[in-house]
Amino acid sequence: MRTLALILVAFILLTLLGSTVNGIEARTTFSHVNTGHKNPQELSVNEFAKHRIAFVVPIFTAAAYNDAFYIFYTKYAKTPSTANVSHDLNLLSSKVNEHKDPLTTFLDSSSDAMRFLKKHTSLLLPNATIDLITDMDADQGAMFENGSNKYDVLILGHQEYVTQQEYDNFKHFVMNGGTLILLDANVFYAEVGYDPLSHIVTLIQGHGWKYNGRTAWKSTSERWANETSEWVGSNYLCYSCKVTFVNNPFEYEHHEEQYIKNTNAKVLLNYNASVLPQYAHLDNASLAHKHVIGAYELLYGKGKVVSLGIYADLIVDSKPFLVFFDRLLLSAVGKN
Repeated sequence: MRTLALILVAFILLTLLGSTVNGIEARTTFSHVNTGHKNPQELSVNEFAKHRIAFVVPIFTAAAYNDAFYIFYTKYAKTPSTANVSHDLNLLSSKVNEHKDPLTTFLDSSSDAMRFLKKHTSLLLPNATIDLITDMDADQGAMFENGSNKYDVLILGHQEYVTQQEYDNFKHFVMNGGTLILLDANVFYAEVGYDPLSHIVTLIQGHGWKYNGRTAWKSTSERWANETSEWVGSNYLCYSCKVTFVNNPFEYEHHEEQYIKNTNAKVLLNYNASVLPQYAHLDNASLAHKHVIGAYELLYGKGKVVSLGIYADLIVDSKPFLVFFDRLLLSAVGKN
């Protein structure tokens, strides 16, 4: 009975009307999650058998958090923007799967959440092909086969650090007609290089720094900010801001979020967020609602990007969230 009640509450909340902010129409009904093709609930199990889904585990991000990049960031946070840093550069490289700090690495790489959702999806779609791949695979083009998309849907976690090739591959996958589901915010924030022989990832640019192998200096925060807003539809907001959510069916607490930048995005669930800088006082309360944080979809090329807009790793075991995730996924695989 408790499970039924939770699902009922989620459904009622998600059918509330949204609003329009900065030209972005905010819709919040489950019906808008449907892509306009055959109702996913009407599809038989056999109709899902032909579909292929892959979860992409962000192991490059795990390496960055593994007693490496963030030690450097903290140590040199107060470095002048005109200065070059030539010490401790070893901290800007990290070996993949070398677990110096297993707990932190495990959590920050979405490993737990991705494996949980893969098992959940296997129960939801028992006849579909569901794979678990990594950043290394994505960098090498594992989402393609003979020039075409190998999968119908790719599901990403905390893909904060990716290579240029990986970034381009995800974009091409969507252009080809694939659906890219972004579980977490703070995606595509920084570029790394990856050496397949040594299995070492090295920062190139992003997260406030640029590194050429000999020296590092202060630089841009979000590596592909403009390009990402065009095809993904949103950009990273902030970690230190004070964010509250009026429409919060998943009982999510602020961690990291995306704000919708592309006015062509179709908002599926507006969280009605209020955003304040960490220490700021605003005389005009409307400034707190300048940015729309929400789950949305954006058509790009022949495919689309679907983003939850929040750090969904924290709520993957929430029943209302799983109801919402299931509907998104069923709509994605039921589009053909």
